[in-house]
Amino acid sequence: MRTSTRTSTRTSTRIASVLTGLTLALGGAALAAPAAHADVSACINAVERELRGGEAPESVRTACSAGVNGYHDQCVSGLTKGGVTNGTAVSACRVAPN
Repeated sequence: MRTSTRTSTRTSTRIASVLTGLTLALGGAALAAPAAHADVSACINAVERELRGGEAPESVRTACSAGVNGYHDQCVSGLTKGGVTNGTAVSACRVAPN
């Protein structure tokens, strides 16, 4: 009886460990994936608020993508070249890498 109890405990411990690992791995991937998309969206939304309902052109998406990748100066200059005011560009690019 002792042997089967030990085997049963080891098996259930292993199963619990595997399930915990899978949960952490899959949960981490699910949480990490939307983050990048949300950051670009936050940047674009900040610009679109200035445009007052107008849809941001592709140049805004490109500039915001640079901001997400850590290139704050490129993000700001790309947005201002596209006609966005400097204040809005700075604040939009600030939310990009969060």
